[in-house]
Amino acid sequence: MLQSLKIENFRCFRSFELNNLGRINLLVGKNNSGKTSLLEAVQLFSSQFDLKSLAQLMSSRGEYLWENIKYSSDIIPVKTYEIEHLFYQHNLSAESQIKMMGIDNGSQGELKILFEENFEATNYTRTSRPEPISIDDISELELIIQWTEDNINSNVFKKFLVKKEKLILDQLRLEYKRIAKSKLAKIGVFIFPYSIDISTLNTLFDKIVLTSDEQLVINALKILEPTIERIASVRQNQENFRTGEKGGFLVKLSERQKPIPIGSMGDGIWRMLALVLAMVNVEGGILLVDEIDSGLHYTTMYDMWKIIWHTAKKLNIQVFATTHNSDCWTSLANLICDEKISEKDQEIRIHHIDKNKEASILFDESEIVIAAQRGIEIR
Repeated sequence: MLQSLKIENFRCFRSFELNNLGRINLLVGKNNSGKTSLLEAVQLFSSQFDLKSLAQLMSSRGEYLWENIKYSSDIIPVKTYEIEHLFYQHNLSAESQIKMMGIDNGSQGELKILFEENFEATNYTRTSRPEPISIDDISELELIIQWTEDNINSNVFKKFLVKKEKLILDQLRLEYKRIAKSKLAKIGVFIFPYSIDISTLNTLFDKIVLTSDEQLVINALKILEPTIERIASVRQNQENFRTGEKGGFLVKLSERQKPIPIGSMGDGIWRMLALVLAMVNVEGGILLVDEIDSGLHYTTMYDMWKIIWHTAKKLNIQVFATTHNSDCWTSLANLICDEKISEKDQEIRIHHIDKNKEASILFDESEIVIAAQRGIEIR
């Protein structure tokens, strides 16, 4: 598991540290304090700046533009990512550099994102698409991704920027592969406040159908609706579903002969489905959840944490989540008491985030319980 992470020049943080991380890490703090940015940092570090993850994170924030790029005689709409928003105070220059340093089970990793100027046009790799008439659209800045592990393994990868601040991920092929022998690279799932899209949920569900994990998913949904007996995915017209729509699944209730769409049962069922499907598909990896309590009533918080806790232990998953809800963190205190989890276990942590500080304020198991019992506000 990731034990610590330090970031520099990323998003709203000039420098910030998360130390003494546990199996479950709940990030709290005011709006715009940087909680979501820290989830992103964990994702990018653990994936060694995987471009698919980067595109997902930037798309969720609307940090992209559709631009018409001329290829041969065709004008093609291209999604370009405004990469300057990844940098502290949105400043991008030849001197800009993002740095992330983490320790995972004793191994040290360092990720750097920086730039070089004045590259030669012959160095950049084109896709199978017809090449542009000229390279005038390509900037003089070249994005460098550098990964170092245990001060021994060092790999450098390059990617070109377009118009000095925009990155085209689908037009210029990146010769970038995750290091196969890396001890730190992990699979991960990032769940946004609006949950996971239907297509991804269907794919995750297909992987656990007719396995013991399918019953785990049903048991989790029973927390919110005890009459649920079965769940099935349906794919008709799926390509027409947009992010935020709640379709693609039917549930069978004991009191009804015919199944009903899961969207008829409210946001809580959909949220719980996303949480549990993500966990059973990310064994040995990380789960990142922004606003974990979204769509869930306060009375379900304890049961949610209980399922997450036991599943995370069983599948060796590390969880990072954010919340603004006091019931969310106080439910963790109840879980600590009932499961008899002590600070020696180093399993559950709450981190209070303030972007004006250089490190989080840490609450371990005993301090979480004391704060809840005494009504101390730690958000």
